[in-house]
Amino acid sequence: MSKILIIEDDISLQHYISTLLKNNGYDVCVASNLSSASSMFYSHSPDVILLDLTLGEEDGEVFLKKNRELTQSSIIIVSAIDDFSKKVHLLDEGADDYITKPFNPGELLARIRVGLRKKTSNDPTKQSFQYQKLLIDYEKECVFIEDKEIHLTPLEYQILKYLTLNHGRVCTTNAILKAIWGVHYTQADAQNLRVFMANLRKKIEPNPTRPNYLLTHVGVGYRFID
Repeated sequence: MSKILIIEDDISLQHYISTLLKNNGYDVCVASNLSSASSMFYSHSPDVILLDLTLGEEDGEVFLKKNRELTQSSIIIVSAIDDFSKKVHLLDEGADDYITKPFNPGELLARIRVGLRKKTSNDPTKQSFQYQKLLIDYEKECVFIEDKEIHLTPLEYQILKYLTLNHGRVCTTNAILKAIWGVHYTQADAQNLRVFMANLRKKIEPNPTRPNYLLTHVGVGYRFID
């Protein structure tokens, strides 16, 4: 049974989300502040964390920054703050997703399912990835379309590998650059990323002008479809 940690100080919303998740077969634990959230994070090892940003006078972003590197858990921001630059910033800081209050319960459940798939696919022991006609052999670093090997440059392969390991998650441009080029990436690297993405689409997409695999989130980054 998948474990979900809800970090939310609104008691009525806390109860609503908890009931929704329990009725859908999840093991749920709840925290109202950062102290209890940290305790439950270490003791329960949740698969998905639903994190509110405003916890009384505490800032949920503190939890994100402190624990992002310590876990493969999917961290989904659930916040009333509907600000585009804030969303991009938090995705850059390591959030896996961002959903704005008020939300549709079906959408929240769908985001959680994506988060659970992302956690499984990010397993460092995973040796391959397959989606429709695309197959990636991570061990041999080979890419196939309908059993035909596709030649990718080393950087194209690393970009595709990063996006597929995080499939379903919007990967910001900065996150991709940091992962592939390192922390000292330049503006030229950001421009080159667009070129690499265009070349990747030409090589793996059935119709590069209408991508089926590699989706663009304008102003944010890219996502391999979930």
